[in-house]
Amino acid sequence: MYKNILVPVSLDDDRDIKGAIEVARVLAGEHGKITLLHVVEYIPGYAITYLSPEYLSERRKAVVTELETMAANIPNGIGEVVTGHSGRTILDYAFKKDVDCIIIASHRPGMQDLLLGSTATQVVRHANCAVHVIR
Repeated sequence: MYKNILVPVSLDDDRDIKGAIEVARVLAGEHGKITLLHVVEYIPGYAITYLSPEYLSERRKAVVTELETMAANIPNGIGEVVTGHSGRTILDYAFKKDVDCIIIASHRPGMQDLLLGSTATQVVRHANCAVHVIR
């Protein structure tokens, strides 16, 4: 069993989230901690001028509320929202918080992933802990 599991959450598609959370529950057992992490990507300077500060603040509050609701249904579960590049931020967070397993959902790779790479690919290649990929 793992003691400290990280589940990166993209709120775009909740099908993958449910599967990842179920796997995390099994791998955490009764005492393992499960952290649901959502990474808010940086908004480019040219785009941020079109968004009001209120919109950004309200959007972040909505994400925090959604994660807290999801985490409330998980024993030893917490939700966290951080800002940064998704792949690098997930890896940095896992290292700093001494995570021993990352459970990440992945889509079927397409042509764009061959050129740019996906978040799951980056996490699998560079994580310092076990990584469980859900498809």
